[in-house]
Amino acid sequence: MLADHAPQERARISSAPEARALVDGLLATLGSLAHIIGEETQLMREGRIGAALERETKKTELSGKYMRGLEVLKSNAVALARFVPDDVTRLKTAHLEFSELLETNQAVLATARAVSETVIRSLAKDAGRTAQPQGYGKSSYGGVSEAAARPSTGPIVLSKSL
Repeated sequence: MLADHAPQERARISSAPEARALVDGLLATLGSLAHIIGEETQLMREGRIGAALERETKKTELSGKYMRGLEVLKSNAVALARFVPDDVTRLKTAHLEFSELLETNQAVLATARAVSETVIRSLAKDAGRTAQPQGYGKSSYGGVSEAAARPSTGPIVLSKSL
């Protein structure tokens, strides 16, 4: 089998072995990308955002490689259909499964984003809230002392290991 990058560098596929090498390389890249995205999804579900973000570089690299491979595939669609139609069908099936994985990943990321935004809004609201007098004294009926009018100056604690 040719090296991972060899089939993608060729502009035109002219034989069945070249076509098979292109499809096999693309399937291998897709499998690696699906694995990384599956890990990212699971880590986000577990709230291990930092660990999920560590996969970003590899995910970007594999995504680029896969997109370049798809471009080569598109430019050789007729040759691939003629030389390796069964392999093209395998690739289409794998791509559909990958699309479903991406949908799940996007839903998990959207949920994490919504939760994060809610937490930040809540913290901002709490940090901006002024202290209200408590009790039945004269100041609790509309007269707010200077100290009570200032926002709370207590510390805000954030956990980085959500």
